[in-house]
Amino acid sequence: MLRPILTGVTDYISTGLDYLVILMIIFSRVKPQDRWLVLIGDFIGTLILVGSSLALAFFLGFVPTPWVLGLLGLIPIYLGIKLGLQGDDDDVAAVERRVSQPRGLIASVVLITVATCGADNIGIYVPLFTTVAASQIPLILITFAGMVVVFWELGFRLATLPVIAGVLEKWGRHLTVVVYILLGGYILWDNGTIHQLLRWLWT
Repeated sequence: MLRPILTGVTDYISTGLDYLVILMIIFSRVKPQDRWLVLIGDFIGTLILVGSSLALAFFLGFVPTPWVLGLLGLIPIYLGIKLGLQGDDDDVAAVERRVSQPRGLIASVVLITVATCGADNIGIYVPLFTTVAASQIPLILITFAGMVVVFWELGFRLATLPVIAGVLEKWGRHLTVVVYILLGGYILWDNGTIHQLLRWLWT
């Protein structure tokens, strides 16, 4: 019983450390009362990734071509450019609209979760689900759910530390733009997407 729990913890940490930084940035952009919406978006995004990995493991039996998964990098690049060009929407009316329509925030977190963790998670989870006993999978899934909450709480606490909060408050928007664009570029590069596209252009 302990082995699948340890497997779930180590696999989640190995794919989620970079996402912890993203969570800190997200928490610097939203109101404290909206933190639960972030958790909902995080759970939905993780559910999409885990569900996709299970489907591939049990029905297809292979990991999609890495360069295809790398296309997920276009999502944070788009969000970073959009934030850089349009800036923040911090007026009272905009805040009220966001609170009254929480699906916008949830959807944004879902997109970032899938884009940030997609390639790594699917690349690790599919082999995991194909090699462990079927009886261990429910416990691994429960462990993943617990780790989502742990990282969500840790990201929120770190983002509220005075030193970190001060930096995020002063440079939050610019840091978000840079991190999103660099993250998207890294996903495209690390998965060979840029190389594949260049090869198509040269042939």
